[in-house]
Amino acid sequence: MTLLISVFAAIICTVIWYKGAPKSEMKVGILCWMFWGSSLMWLVDAIFEYAELGAEYFTPAPADMLNDLFLGLSVVALGLIIWLVILLIKDPKGVVKAALFKKKN
Repeated sequence: MTLLISVFAAIICTVIWYKGAPKSEMKVGILCWMFWGSSLMWLVDAIFEYAELGAEYFTPAPADMLNDLFLGLSVVALGLIIWLVILLIKDPKGVVKAALFKKKN
């Protein structure tokens, strides 16, 4: 489940990145790298878990599936939070800088 959620997040981010590829003002490429990296990590985990469990890998308990769902959503949320922090620090449109140095009349 974590692999599936990470791959879907990576595909969605890649499509969004590709639509605005030449400009990349919102630094979506960073988000793509994070989600593709987590997808690769979960793929390696799935391969080793399948090697250990065999056919049982494809019949997880409902509690395990729910835990994997929460873990996958947590990974996506953490990736989005890291991306937002990077976006606020880099401030490509100058919004944060303008808000911080706004002169009051």
